[in-house]
Amino acid sequence: MNFDEIIDRRGTHSAKWDMMEKIYGVPADGGLPMWVADMDFRPPACVQGALEEMIGHGLYGYYGDDSGYKAAIRWWLAERHGWTVEDGWIFTTHGLVNGTAVCVDAFSDPGDGVVLMTPVYHAFARVIEAAGRRVVECPLALREGRYEMDFDAWDAQMENSGAKMLVLCSPHNPGGRVWTRAELEGVAAFARRHDLVLVSDEIHHDLLMPGQTHVPMALIEGVEDRLVMMSSTTKTFNIAGAHTGNVIIADEALRARFAKKMAALGLSPNSFGLFMAEAAYSPEGAEWVDALCGYLDGNRKVFDAGIAEIPGLASMPLEATYLSWVDFDGTGMAPAEFAARVEKDAKIAVNHGPTFGKGGESFLRFNIATPRARVAEAVERLQAAFGDLQ
Repeated sequence: MNFDEIIDRRGTHSAKWDMMEKIYGVPADGGLPMWVADMDFRPPACVQGALEEMIGHGLYGYYGDDSGYKAAIRWWLAERHGWTVEDGWIFTTHGLVNGTAVCVDAFSDPGDGVVLMTPVYHAFARVIEAAGRRVVECPLALREGRYEMDFDAWDAQMENSGAKMLVLCSPHNPGGRVWTRAELEGVAAFARRHDLVLVSDEIHHDLLMPGQTHVPMALIEGVEDRLVMMSSTTKTFNIAGAHTGNVIIADEALRARFAKKMAALGLSPNSFGLFMAEAAYSPEGAEWVDALCGYLDGNRKVFDAGIAEIPGLASMPLEATYLSWVDFDGTGMAPAEFAARVEKDAKIAVNHGPTFGKGGESFLRFNIATPRARVAEAVERLQAAFGDLQ
């Protein structure tokens, strides 16, 4: 668990490192990638050990008997989140973007609306639109530097929206909010009022700052008949390349619709991801996650303190995830100008706020899940790039 270790990922087919020059013009030599949401840390030793045992055996056939894999999922969700699930509720998808896409296909028709509370993870809109559905944006309210839900405004815009489904991001990416039980009860009521299938993407549910508690949407009463839950080991343990996600559906009718679509698409999981997930969801994996969250909290403090010293910049208080959402509105600069300073002057690749939907126009998203020395270096580069504002 040496999170300070500097690991050279260049030339390893890392999207985060090897694609930033092509996409952002930031060279891998001398640039800092703070965009793609994966970490620059090795996963826990138990994951590496599971892969080494698999490779040592030397045969890579079809995976069979997933009872151990599902038992590990059930143990983790009960132990870490107080949520009891059954084996028959669990589907395995090729990650949760794929899981979202299958939900869109299973629970809506071409031309239907799908509600997103924006700004929100950009891949949601991408798969919704690619499937011939419409994104119905319900903008989050920005109040005193943090996001809040605005159900009165959303109710008003739902009339004639043609929406059939709502995708919730909990905890929120990019804002880092951990939604309260009261807020989640409000989401459940909103979904009931407008007869929406509620898909809750909880991929960041393990990545909590100290003192924060995540409430699974499945523990909110009155939403069982319309709820689809999504979780994964991939963000928690930095194994996104495994492309393995859990779609968990308690309601029998929804489960049958999802199963039918999975069968029609011929989807089945890859064995590498299942071996990794079963190893990760373990006491050793839990110990690693606890250490990780403490380290991320330290990175958050270093990054936020540095941002606070730059006039006109404000980082949103981070309650979960490792993604800092920084507002540049106070600089008075146009998005193209402040993005150019970050990418060309500071040589840092970041996600642009407008890709997350309405409300993201003045923001950039920074991935701080990297050794602390790099976080400190990023802060120094940003302070220099905006030095004329000091």
